[in-house]
Amino acid sequence: MLASIFSTFANCFKIPELKARILFTLLILVICRLVAMIPIPGLDGVALSAYFAENAQNEDGAGLLGMYSLFTGGALEKCAVGSLGIMPYISATIIIQLLTAVMPRLAKLAREEGGRSKIVQYGRYLTILLCLGQGLVMAFGFENASKIFPNFTGNLVLYGDNLIWWYRIQTVLILTCGTALLMWLGEQITERGIGNGISLVITIGILARLPNAAQGLMDMMRPPPGSDEGGSLLELGFLAISFVVVVAGIVAITQAQRKIPVQYAQRSVGRKVYAGGSSFMPLRVNYAGVMPIIFAQAILMLPGQALSFLGSATDSKFLQDASDWFAYASPFYIFSFAMMILFFSYFWVATQFNEIQIADDLKRNGGYIPGVRPGQATTDFLHKTMSRITLSGAIFLVIISVAPMLMTKWLEIPGEVANFFGGTSLLIMVGVMLDTMRQMESHLLMRHYDGFMKKGRIRGRF
Repeated sequence: MLASIFSTFANCFKIPELKARILFTLLILVICRLVAMIPIPGLDGVALSAYFAENAQNEDGAGLLGMYSLFTGGALEKCAVGSLGIMPYISATIIIQLLTAVMPRLAKLAREEGGRSKIVQYGRYLTILLCLGQGLVMAFGFENASKIFPNFTGNLVLYGDNLIWWYRIQTVLILTCGTALLMWLGEQITERGIGNGISLVITIGILARLPNAAQGLMDMMRPPPGSDEGGSLLELGFLAISFVVVVAGIVAITQAQRKIPVQYAQRSVGRKVYAGGSSFMPLRVNYAGVMPIIFAQAILMLPGQALSFLGSATDSKFLQDASDWFAYASPFYIFSFAMMILFFSYFWVATQFNEIQIADDLKRNGGYIPGVRPGQATTDFLHKTMSRITLSGAIFLVIISVAPMLMTKWLEIPGEVANFFGGTSLLIMVGVMLDTMRQMESHLLMRHYDGFMKKGRIRGRF
């Protein structure tokens, strides 16, 4: 099996076009890592890196700041140029997609010729605006590091009070340019490389944390100083089996789809006669992807920080106790997180899956679902079917996203290790790898080489 995989990779470099795309992609990803390592002038990135290293094994290391640092590839803890990461672009894209679903003018523009490129351009403009706002917030956060990072002592800003506004303007502009550069590099990968560029930029940032996770796993297996009790081989085997099972489950659910049979009747348009035939309509089980988890994390990030800030400012014990409800991996946080994932899974399907338009397109093209009348009956059938399969996909997302929290809380597994056993990071990595393999597969099959997948299909597809 391994020999076949290595032979397939060797075949990839025998195709000149595919070889050029792979090398170009690797070069761009190296530049993305440099953006995540070059520090912003005037900030003490070494002190913040030391703070994250000390708190990596604690529960706070697995918290929201640790999660954000994971998606920036460690750029946040180095006070690097790419500290904002690519997330402002993702947020802008999500906002534009939601507006397209609820605003008729944008929906009409999306269906026009050249309208899609204009919508992408609107997303870029919105990304810059979000970067300016988030960059200013991050600049103030670096300025008041002791309030943002628990138990942090010292100053991150190296400028004096007389240059504080210069520091703020400079930091905002550098952070905005860093995200704009990552956005442009991701688009270059999509156009000239292999795979989805933006997704690969996020994935390479997550994979950059893999050495830290491996170090955390080794520290977990070693006995603490002055004790003979360390991790056993049984625990290591359990973690390895759990990782394989989780990855296999993610691949299966990501590829799972309900195939709705569609029959097309023979029809004539002008002098042309189109023969009838049968096909199917694929409905994905995990239609929303990782969007529900991202929405839930973004919303739950605010109440805890707001209540903690208000409790400290007003010296209110009630507000401070209320902020503990939203502490990472607390029972109330886990319950709220799960409910919000279920809600946003249906919300995303409701805004992105238009069963009315699909039923109208089928009727216009002479297609129908066997046993279902065209028109309103088809709309109701698609709505009911999508609601059922969305429930199973949402439950799966809840299990995958809650698993790292339970492993950190109950099994006392370091947060950096637990994040590779579920959650958004593993979903993104598996999805991106599958998409990249599909594109490489198409190049190989076009040149009559054997691909990664048996008969051009990924195993585990339902």
